[in-house]
This record gives sequence, structure tokens and C-alpha cells, in this order.
Amino acid sequence: MLSIIIPSYNEEQNIKNTAKTVLDIMDRAEIDCELVFVSDGSKDNTFDIIHSLSLENPQIKGIEFSRNFGKEAAIFAGLSKGNGDCFVVMDCDLQHPPETIVEMYRLWEQGYEIIEGVKNTRGNESVFHKALANTFYKILSSLTGFDMKNTSDFKLLDKKVVNVLCSMPERKTFFRALTFWTGFQSTTVCYDVAERNLGTSKWSGKSLLRYAISNIISFSSSPLNIVTYLGVISVLFGIIIGIQTLVRFFIGAALGGFTTVILLMLILCGCILIGLGLIGKYLAAMYDEIKKRPKYIIEKDTDDMRKGNSSWIKTSLTK
Repeated sequence: MLSIIIPSYNEEQNIKNTAKTVLDIMDRAEIDCELVFVSDGSKDNTFDIIHSLSLENPQIKGIEFSRNFGKEAAIFAGLSKGNGDCFVVMDCDLQHPPETIVEMYRLWEQGYEIIEGVKNTRGNESVFHKALANTFYKILSSLTGFDMKNTSDFKLLDKKVVNVLCSMPERKTFFRALTFWTGFQSTTVCYDVAERNLGTSKWSGKSLLRYAISNIISFSSSPLNIVTYLGVISVLFGIIIGIQTLVRFFIGAALGGFTTVILLMLILCGCILIGLGLIGKYLAAMYDEIKKRPKYIIEKDTDDMRKGNSSWIKTSLTK
């Protein structure tokens, strides 16, 4: 069976259409599947719609977080909830074309354990968004050694890969990079990003930038090397300035010291502050991990609601 994980945040306009579209395509392809919607602390009627659909169709399941924990948490909650032999993660707005899932599934039947969805185009994104995404993936690819250009969360994973991911104790995760890291037999499928028909994107430029920085720090310690590089550059610059000052002193053409001192102070202070900022980011990430708070808290689950258990809370503490 195929479990299709669909993180959803304020997607009340898309839930019904997405469920119908995906199930119709899977039925035509004769693929046994279940849909697992994860409402990431939605403020609208997203989970109510998911619940009503689950009562009509046992192929549809849903969980709701007690608050917004982010897409990464929603993905891992869905992976933990699904019962399939393989799993697909896709967006609720159908920008990840469901038809591509069939192609992914056929490749999984051939023995591949990770099928990455690779974008041919990025759709109708703003110039700033495209530039930010391209810069982020170039930096991440250079830091990790994996070619992550045009990758996304849209991918199919074998059950063994999901078990490895869900067993990882870390709280701050970067799903699309961790699948590369696991190293299972993989291949790619290309797709064109479809246009969103209903609703609006929940990602702003600021949130994307914050997401990029958080994921780089959570996945790689390489940025800490920048502190060392800045120190080396500062020392070399100081040596050059020192030699220049001594030469001018001995030939009797020494400059006033005020400008040189100010210049050196600005450069050194800038390097120190950048280094402290990077170290601070990593210390904050370590602090979050040490606290061992759960990745997410599940407030409602359609399976339990169907059984009549309406008052309970689950966490990911044991995940």
C-alpha cells in the first residue's frame, strides 16, 4: 500500500479537491493507497473538512497539531502515522502533480527505495523567491556534497527509509536533505510545478529566509568554518597593513595612525561579530536539541475520533 502524506496549513479551499483528484488518479492506476492529511495548527476549517472526508472514505486519515509546528514536523508526523509499504510526501495545493506519483510508484516496484522529484521549472514564482531558492540550494549543495538543485519535499520513500528517518532522535530536521544523507538506492523523476488554483501560498520571503538559515544550521556545521576563514583573512590583512606601515615609517613617509587604527578596528570587530553570530546560532540549535521537547503535539486524530476518543493528546516524545 502507498501512504500519501499531505501537510496542510489553512488549506480549507484545497482539501476536498486534492483528496478527490489524488484518489481518482490512484484508482485509475490501480494503486492501493491512503491519504494522510496533517493539519499544522490551521486556523480555518482544514481539519473539520479532513474529519468529514475520513468519515466518508476510510482511505482518508487526518491529524491536527495543537499549534503550528512547521512543515518539517508535519511531514514526520505523517510518516509516523502512515501504514504503507512506501510513502509519498506532496503539497496540498497540487503544485506537485499527482500524476507523477504513479511514475514514482512504478519505479519503486522496480526496486528503487528513494525516488526524488526534481523540478523542471519553478512555476510562477517571484524573481526574489527564485533567486533566494537558487542561492540556498547552491550553498547547501556545496556544504553537504549533495546536488540538491531544484529538489523538493515531493518524493517517494520505501518503508525502510521512513523507519530510518523516524528513528532519528534529532528535533530540528531537514527532510529533503536527510533523504540524500540516508544513501539508499535512488533515482529521480522530473516534473513541472503546477499553478495553484485555490488559496494563496503561506510562505513569505522572510519565512523562506528563516527556513533556509535554520535548515543549513540544522544539517551542516560547515558554516562554522567561516569564523576560521575570517580570522585568517583578518590576520593576513593585519600583516599587510603592518608591513606597509613599517615601510612607510622607515622611509620617512609614515601616515597618521588614526585612519589605520579605525580601519583595523572596523574590520576586526565586523569579523568578531559575524563569528559570534554564527556560534550563537549553533548554540541556540544545540539548546533546542538538549531540551528534548517533542517535534510536534497531536491534538486530534481522525482514527481515534472515529472510535469515540475525543479528549486526548499525543506527542512525538517516543518517536
